[in-house]
Formats: sequence, C-alpha cells, structure tokens
Amino acid sequence: MLERTIIQQRGFRNVVGNGAVTGFQLRLRNPNYRGIAASLVDGVEIVIDGEKHAPEQSRWTLQGRTFTLDALRASTDVRWQLDEDAVVTVDHPGGLGAGVHRIEVAIHLRRPYIPEIAGPSVFRATATGTIVPATGGTQGLNYGVSLYSYSGDLYTSMSLEDSMADIADLGATGIEILGEGNIPGYPRPDAGWIDTWHRLLDRYGLTATNYGAWVDTAMWRERDLTAEEGRAQLETDLRLAKALGFTSIRPKFGVVSPDLEPHPIWQPAVERVLDLAADLDIVICPEIHSPTPIKHPVTQGYLDFIERTGSDHFKLLIDTGIFQTAPVDDGHEGFEGKKRPAFLEPLAVPMADLVEVLPQVHFIQAKFFEIDDELHDLHIPWADLVTTLHDAGWNGWLSSEYEGRREPYWGRDQVRRQHALLRGLRA
Repeated sequence: MLERTIIQQRGFRNVVGNGAVTGFQLRLRNPNYRGIAASLVDGVEIVIDGEKHAPEQSRWTLQGRTFTLDALRASTDVRWQLDEDAVVTVDHPGGLGAGVHRIEVAIHLRRPYIPEIAGPSVFRATATGTIVPATGGTQGLNYGVSLYSYSGDLYTSMSLEDSMADIADLGATGIEILGEGNIPGYPRPDAGWIDTWHRLLDRYGLTATNYGAWVDTAMWRERDLTAEEGRAQLETDLRLAKALGFTSIRPKFGVVSPDLEPHPIWQPAVERVLDLAADLDIVICPEIHSPTPIKHPVTQGYLDFIERTGSDHFKLLIDTGIFQTAPVDDGHEGFEGKKRPAFLEPLAVPMADLVEVLPQVHFIQAKFFEIDDELHDLHIPWADLVTTLHDAGWNGWLSSEYEGRREPYWGRDQVRRQHALLRGLRA
C-alpha cells in the first residue's frame, strides 16, 4: 500500500556499489490520476537540503527494470502504474549523511490530451526523509519495532505487510505486537492469517520478539476476575504467542493504585502458568512503566517473585518512559480534563537503578515521544541509556515504541528518526 504523499518514506537510502556509497535512492508515487506509459515521464528535479540534482542524474526503476532518463523516454513496453512506486536513483558520490533531510521534487509528465498552451504538467512535493545508517549501533543490542508505534495508521493507511516492510527497510530485525491490538480475529485467528504472518516474517527477515497481552481484572463491574480466570487468559495468550513464534509475553494486569500496583491475582495467576511458559519456552515479562520507578514496591514484588519461584521464565520488561527527563504536553488519546496524565510527567529514574536490575531484565521497550530534525530526543536520554547497557554488557532487544502525536504517517517517520539516532551512538 502506497503512502498518500508523493515522496514515500520507505526506500529513502544510500546506495552502495563496489564497497563505496555512490548515491541515494527515493521512491515516488505516481502523482497522476491514471497510470501512464513510462515514455511520458519527462524526468524529476530533486532538491535535497537546498542542493539541486538535475533530471539527467537520475535512473528510474519501474516494474523491476532500470532506465536512464533517455532510455525511459524511448521505452515502449513499461508503464508507471498507480499502484506501483518508482525508485529513483541519483548519482551522488558519498551519498547523504545519516539523519533528517529536506526533500523537494518536481515530477514532469507529458499528457498528450492536454494542449501545450496549458503548459507542462509538473507535480511538486516536499517532505522530510531520514537516512538510517546501514551499520552501526552498540554491539550486542538488537533493534526492533513495536506495532504500537503505528497506531492509527495500521489497518487504515498501512497493512500488516507495510509495517513489516517499514521495519525491515530501516534495518531493524525484530517485531513486537499487541495481541488484541494487531491480530485479526483475536484470540482465535484463522489458520490462513497465521500462515501469512510466518510467511511475512520470512520475507522481511524479522524475528517475533515480544507479545503484549492483557488480563482485564475489572472486566465486569460487579466483580473482579478470579486467579483461575486470570490463569485462563494468560494461557490463551501464551499458546497464541507460541503459535506466532514469540519468545516473550508482556501481561498487563489491571491495577489497583495510581502507581500501577497490579491486582492481587497476578501472583497466583502467573504461578499457575509458569510450567506452561517453561514448556513453551516463553518468558513472562511484567512491565515497569511510568509512573512506577525501579525502586518501588511494585518492582520489588516482581523481583521477590523471581527469587521465590526460581523460574527462568519470569523476568522484567523495562519501558524507557521511566527515564523521561521532560514533560510531554501533546496529550494522550482517551484522557479528558487533566492536562497531563501522571505517566507523561518526567520520572527521571537514575541509570544506577537500572544497572541493579539488569540481570533480571529480559526486554526493553524503547519508548519515546518526539525526535526533532537534528535527531535530538526531547525527552529520553538515549546516550546515557545506551552507554549504561553497553557498559553492563546487556544483550537484548531495544524495541521502538513511539507514543507521541498520531497524525497520519507521523509514527513511521519518528521511528526512522529513532533508529538513525540509536545507530549513531557508539557507531
């Protein structure tokens, strides 16, 4: 599924040939209302950060074939269809620097049915695009993306395959999902969807990482769930996570206090599925999420549970929102009246606290809210966090979880920025 904008975010990258960066590529949607013969393409003017690239510098790839502009104009058997993007490769030794770039294009098309007196058909568009380094980042860390980052876009302006293609395009290798948020027919998706899921994982070289689940302890107004009912919900999600290839599951229990104290059934419910988790080889990871810091009775309760049970299949999940150093004022869906929910206030948990629990941390959701055009995160101290993980020798997943503005395509752009930022640390 193509993005509505002419300039596509996916596919903006440097091109490497014979061990050297020789130029860059971008993808363009046909701006016309109909598909056309490729011979009617009169070229594209491209301006990157104010630097002009003439149409003759570009090569066009359409329907799997690559042409110079002159060859494209002379072609007889290739078309630019409305549902296919064009890959434009620009010769530019050294390519573009990692980070955010301002892109301007002017696509020239000939339309024989429009009189010449009406002037040429020129379609202009501007956008920002992010070059993510092909290599780099801290050794030992693995980079993934949570589909939560695409909330609002997924299943409206992008398909599941679009999200997987985006994740692979920015060089990430892990995908995190929300069970009831991302699985059609949850909790019993049909076999065809499960087959498609595995096929897409293979196609895009992705690893299923963490599966988000809920235990809605206050499902009914007149009573809470029993521990046995909680166990049944956990078992359903554990088995579904296994069928989809996940190796960890985050159960979000209902809470009974403002600092996210989980409902008391969490311990007996989890204890009743520990043997199943071991059999399935899935790690159950409760989430340490703002406004709950690391040094807190809730976190200590999880640590005590680990020690008491001795299970290797119960660990912590850290949400990096707990390291937030500045408030977030963009609001949050579903909250009215109060300007800023407690979990958007800066908690600024010290890195030293993280070091103490890292041996029990299985997964990290790389929560963030906004990264600017200079690749500065306005809220999360990534350099400190990544240095802490590196120095402690922690090897695991950093899974992007964008939770900022929900304008169309905004999350996709922000995730690219975060990966460019992260890959630039200790590169």
